[in-house]
Amino acid sequence: MSPTLSSILLYTRKTDEMAAFYCNHFGYTRHDLPGDRIVELRPAAGGAVLLLHPASKGIRQGQAAVKLVFTIRDVPAFVAECAKRGLEFGALHKADGYVFANAKDPSGNSVSISGRLAIRDAPPDA
Repeated sequence: MSPTLSSILLYTRKTDEMAAFYCNHFGYTRHDLPGDRIVELRPAAGGAVLLLHPASKGIRQGQAAVKLVFTIRDVPAFVAECAKRGLEFGALHKADGYVFANAKDPSGNSVSISGRLAIRDAPPDA
């Protein structure tokens, strides 16, 4: 039996802003349990759950060593839609047959949208 990556825990001092960011731009749904300080963000289309944990003063926000990568087939269209909702991505980058773009979430974490896995996992006639 092999374990499956099911969630990513993000430390933040901006829980409500972070929840709104991932819900508004990436289709997550916020779930709060009474008495629990961790907020669960569940993806509509499957994938890893994001857990928002209150960050203590000693935790540095926006670690550069981790980037959340979201797969989308049409990166330019997604970038345009996000811009309408106030999320600006950086330049579109082309690499080995796919496109990607980068942004930051409200806590400074690196976020990327990429066509890499959409292209790789597409059926041959897609």
